[in-house]
Amino acid sequence: MLKKKNKQGHPVGRRTILKAAGLSAAALLAGCGQGSEPASGDGTVPKKQRNLKMVTTWPKNFPGIGTGAERFARRVGELSERAINIHVYAAGELAPALSAFDAVSGGKADMYHGAEYYWQGRSRAFNFFAAVPFGMTATEINAWIHHDGGQQLWDELSAGFNIKPMMCGNSGCQAGGWFRKEINTLEDLQGLRIRIPGLGGEVFRRLGATPVTKPGGEIFLALSQGNIDAAEWIGPWNDMAFGFHTIADYYYFPGIHEPGTVLSLGLNLDLWNELSAWEQTVIRTAAESENSYMWAEFNAMNARALDLLVNQHGVKLRRFSDDILREMLKISRQVLKETAAEDDLTGRVYNSFKASLERQSFYGEVSERAFRRARMLGEK
Repeated sequence: MLKKKNKQGHPVGRRTILKAAGLSAAALLAGCGQGSEPASGDGTVPKKQRNLKMVTTWPKNFPGIGTGAERFARRVGELSERAINIHVYAAGELAPALSAFDAVSGGKADMYHGAEYYWQGRSRAFNFFAAVPFGMTATEINAWIHHDGGQQLWDELSAGFNIKPMMCGNSGCQAGGWFRKEINTLEDLQGLRIRIPGLGGEVFRRLGATPVTKPGGEIFLALSQGNIDAAEWIGPWNDMAFGFHTIADYYYFPGIHEPGTVLSLGLNLDLWNELSAWEQTVIRTAAESENSYMWAEFNAMNARALDLLVNQHGVKLRRFSDDILREMLKISRQVLKETAAEDDLTGRVYNSFKASLERQSFYGEVSERAFRRARMLGEK
C-alpha cells in the first residue's frame, strides 16, 4: 500500500504528521482525557469527517493575514488527514468583514479569523486580546495568554457570546500610518480624519482627530478619494501591497496603537464543545503553529518592504515627535483605566494584562532591550 507523501517526497501518515507537530499519537491521545475518540487497532483515531466554514475579516488571499487564514485551514486538513476540512471565505463572501463575529456566534459560520478589537462594540475588553495603545509586544502577549492567565479570561469573555477563542497569528509591531501631510505638532492632528480602529482610535479622537473604522478592503479608496486624510493598516509589507505609497507621502512610526497585534481564531462554542478532544487538539496545534509562523513571516517581509518603500519608492519615513508620543502615552493610560472601569470582567482583564506587562517590562530591560542597546554600540 502506497503512503501519501508531502511536498518534500517524504511519507506522511497520521502518526508522522502528529510527530511533526511535536505530538506523538500516543501522547496526544493520552492527553485528551475523557471524551476522546476510541483508538482503532493500529493506534490511529477513527475519522469522522467534518466540513467547516471559516469567515475572515480580510480581503481574499491578502498577504500575511489572509494567506495565514488559508494556511491554518490547510494545516488542519493535513494534521487530520482530511478528517477536518475548512473552507475559507474572504470578507464579504459569506459575511461582511465586521460581521464575522456575529456569523460565528449565531452559527451561520463555524469559525472566524480576525482581530478582536473589531468586536469592541460587544465589550471593550476584547481590545486587550488584539492590541491596546502602549500595550504588549508579540512576545509579551504570547506569554500573557499562554502562561499568565490571559487565555482563561479570554475564554470567559468570549463564552458570553458563544465563542471559543485562541491566537492564530501576530503581525508584530505595526506602523504609525500614512499621512498626506507632515505631523510635526499636536496641532497638526486637529480635525484629521484617520482610519484607525479600537482603543487607538479613541486616543486619536482625544488628540483632536476624527477616527474612522473601515475594513482593509475599503481603506485605499477612502484615502485616495480624500474621504480620510490618513490611515493606519498594518506595516510595510501589507501597506505596500495596498499601494498606500502611491497616494500618501509620509509614513510614520512607531505604531503605538498596535505594538504586537494578535490575529485570532474564534470558533462557535457549541461546535467546539461537540468536537472530540483529538479534534480540539488538532485545531489548537494548527493555530499555535500559525501564530508562530505568521509572526516570523511579518518580521522578514516587513524588513524587505520597508527597504523598498524608502530606497526605491521615495517614501518619507518620519518618527512621531517626543512631545506627541508623551501626550499619546498620557491619554492612552487614561483610556485604559476608563475602559477597565466599565464592568467587573473588563477590570479583571485589565488588571491581569497590566500586571503581566509590568513584570515582563522589568525583565525585558535586562534581557532583549539591554542586548539590543549593546548591539547598537558597534553601529556608526
